[in-house]
Amino acid sequence: MLRQRVFTALIMAGLFCAAIAYFPLPLLALLLAILVGLGAWEWSRLSGWEHPVARAIYVLMILSALGIVYVYCQLGGVPLRSEVQPLLGLACLWWSFALLWVKGFPTSAVLWRSVAMRSVMGMLILVPGWMSSVYLLSFPEGGVLMVAMVLVTATADIGAYFTGRCFGKHKLAVLVSPSKTWEGFWGGLAACALLAVVLWSLLPSHAANIGLASVVVVTVITALASVIGDLTVSMVKRESGVKDSGSLLPGHGGVLDRLDSLCGAAPVFAMGLLLVGW
Repeated sequence: MLRQRVFTALIMAGLFCAAIAYFPLPLLALLLAILVGLGAWEWSRLSGWEHPVARAIYVLMILSALGIVYVYCQLGGVPLRSEVQPLLGLACLWWSFALLWVKGFPTSAVLWRSVAMRSVMGMLILVPGWMSSVYLLSFPEGGVLMVAMVLVTATADIGAYFTGRCFGKHKLAVLVSPSKTWEGFWGGLAACALLAVVLWSLLPSHAANIGLASVVVVTVITALASVIGDLTVSMVKRESGVKDSGSLLPGHGGVLDRLDSLCGAAPVFAMGLLLVGW
């Protein structure tokens, strides 16, 4: 399974880097919207929608929300910070609530167990994640920033996996994701802190005013948000009685199983860049 997982990850990484390098922003936004649409299809089942027509309507609702955000924030041109930053703040606030729900699971499920609430949760996970990613890509070094964000989430995941395998004894959230441990969690954050030092050393000249401490804080908080995103989707999967959101990606499960941590990380990373003066 690990070999298959690595092989699939390498293919996805190659396609991702090629798209970032060669595709213009509108096409990247469209490709990301397609991925979000696939994730929405998988989430519709987790929400409790069974009929294909109902699931398709849910996907269309998500895609319509993406279109509204795209126009409102002018993501196809020069996005207005005054329009984007409040939405990023609301997204970060949502993930704070999600953390409380994860900590309170299964008791917290009484608040979001209904089909309507889980449908809203999907909207709050997928739409801000897409918006934040497209906003990052609109920056002058948008492609590099996007790669850096994905690298942070991957480092947190890989660092947690191997640290947990070697030293994991104390469960992080046994009722949500039994395999995750506190040792793995701290190992992932430590790996991201080391990554932050590398990223800081590679900052372009116009960002030389950003100190190492700021880069470490943004990186570590982004990694933490990616963990919350992963745990939130795992919590809903646990409530729905499924292990993976789908089976499209060999060794990884569904598209949503790869988007969950990125959707948690993207708004926090984008907000962090704005706050440190990027």
